[in-house]
Formats: sequence, C-alpha cells, structure tokens
Amino acid sequence: MTIAPVAVFHSPFSSKFGIPKQSGVVETLKGEIVFLPAYRNPDALRGLEAFDYLWLIWDFNANRHHAGSLMVRPPRLGGNKKVGVFASRSPFRPNGLGLSSVKIEMIEWASNRGPVIHVLGADLMNGTPIYDIKPYVTYTDAHVNARSGFVDTNQWQRLQVVMSDEVHAFLLSRGFDEERIAALKQVLEQDPRPPYQDNPDKIYGMPFMGADIHFRVKGDVLTVLAL
Repeated sequence: MTIAPVAVFHSPFSSKFGIPKQSGVVETLKGEIVFLPAYRNPDALRGLEAFDYLWLIWDFNANRHHAGSLMVRPPRLGGNKKVGVFASRSPFRPNGLGLSSVKIEMIEWASNRGPVIHVLGADLMNGTPIYDIKPYVTYTDAHVNARSGFVDTNQWQRLQVVMSDEVHAFLLSRGFDEERIAALKQVLEQDPRPPYQDNPDKIYGMPFMGADIHFRVKGDVLTVLAL
C-alpha cells in the first residue's frame, strides 16, 4: 500500500528534543494542521466542529531508521529496561507511524492556507506529515478502567521549573506571551533530557518557537538559564 500525506503539522518544535513524550501531557501546547492543496476544501471537514478531539496518524519522518530492533527502551522505564516494540509507543517502529490524540481548539474555515485546524496537546515536530485524521469517539475510544502495563507502575515525575525575571522578560521581547511561556514551562516540567542522562553540570539546549532555551537540571529542579 502506498500512502501520501494529507496535511502538515505546524509546531513550536523545530527538532525532536523537548517534544512531549505523549500527546495530551502538555494540554496548552498549541499546534496547527495545515492541509495540502488537494485537501483544502471545507467539505472534507464538514461536521468536525461537533467533536472535541482528533486522532492523528502521522510519520516519524525525523527518525532515520524506522525498522530497528524488536526490543526498545521506553523512557518511562528509565531508558535501561527493554520491552517489545509492540508493547511500547517507541518512535522507532517497523513502519514509522505515529498515533496521537489532540484537542480541537478551533477550526479556521477560511484562510490563505485553506481550512486550518488549531489543536492543543500534540507531540509532533514542526513539519511532520499527517496521513489521516479521524474524530475521537468516547464510546469506543475511552476505556476508563483499562490496564496500562508498565505505565501504571512507573509514574512520571515532573520537574520544578525555575525561570528568572530576566529570562521571562527576554521571552516577552522575542514575541512570547504569558500563555506561550506557560506552555514552555509545562514542556520543561516533563524533563526533556534523555532518560539515561543525569549530569547536574550539563547545559542542555532546546529550540522552542524560534528561541534557543538553555537549562540545567539538578535533582528535581530545572533552571532556565540566561538566553
């Protein structure tokens, strides 16, 4: 089967580093779904305004090798314990397909880019090809009491983010507003570092909305450094 993108995702992330490890964990993170010319017809979205969430099927296009080992190391397990690729959400998959649930913030029906879907909570990099879009339906897609394997027994620990007034003012000068700064802090709370790195002296850099965010982590405190 040959598949082709129907849309491209626009995101604050120009690289993989820092992207939330799952959709929905940073609920205020904004993104846009911009359709390719062949699909820029409002008829293709008719009825979508009655739904709150979407499923996105997309391409891990930033991964050089899709088909790797059949065993992977999930970040939730510290990056040092293996499980089967089909028992994980690892981006290194046989066919490199991603699946994310995102919230519809609004639908821009008429623009110079055609209809645009504005969404919240995505875990996609800027420029990611989207192959299909399906509405989220609660009576089949929500399973409240379902088990979640190793996720149930290995809780993700959020970091405390410290940002000085100087850094805050700099971000405002670069076009960030308070809402975007809050989203950045929520992204950093998720600990963007590779799970096997815990060097309190190492300075990390993360591109976000055109700014290069530098930070250091000591214990459970992440400090954003002068930019």
